[in-house]
Amino acid sequence: MLNILYEDKHIIVCVKPIGVLSQPAPGEDIDMVTLLKEYRKEKKELDYIGLIHRLDRNVGGVMVFSKTELATKKLSVAIMERNFTKEYMAVIHGRPTEQSGILKDLMFKDSSKNKSFVVKRMRKGVKEASLEYRVIDTVSVEDGEFSLVRVKLHTGRTHQIRVQFSSRKLPLVGDGKYGGKDNQCDAALWSYRLAFVHPIMNTLVDIKKLPPEQYPFCLFSDELIKEEENKGTIIED
Repeated sequence: MLNILYEDKHIIVCVKPIGVLSQPAPGEDIDMVTLLKEYRKEKKELDYIGLIHRLDRNVGGVMVFSKTELATKKLSVAIMERNFTKEYMAVIHGRPTEQSGILKDLMFKDSSKNKSFVVKRMRKGVKEASLEYRVIDTVSVEDGEFSLVRVKLHTGRTHQIRVQFSSRKLPLVGDGKYGGKDNQCDAALWSYRLAFVHPIMNTLVDIKKLPPEQYPFCLFSDELIKEEENKGTIIED
């Protein structure tokens, strides 16, 4: 089940499948941390696995895990200091008015509902949220349009991409929690790229994984999606 993209003595970069939890939870029998611990045991290694970041259950794609406490600490600091690049691909209802841009909002997380909201004023529990995006392609569907967008996070708020696009009436396809109308899939969000300085060797680790050829990503041109691998920054000059 594990799809490992890169591994050394300090870190493992792999693909989290859609539907699998990032970490253990009561009543659940499968998650990435447990799977990786079992993988290390089979290799006769210490079964330590450090959780650096999380993806929602219904989001798949690239994740990095650490194999030592030192690597955990250094990668966690990199994320806190925003020296860690996270990029996603998402399919949204409609078409943004601008082909590329930066979205900035104030967001509040309601922990009792496990749901986040864009709000107008700063108050207790509210945090700034920022991302940049570029539209890769837009296709016509039965009830309108779907757009494939590439997204780079500046901040890591709960459900941030889902909430920021939904607040602009551009919800993710399949994301019923935030206004998506299509029930043929889960929220169409894929962790496409991670880039960071290796916590021990100080070399650049830059790994991409295209979304699976399944609905709704399969509605878009393979050539256009693959072209993204050769592009750099999201905001075009």
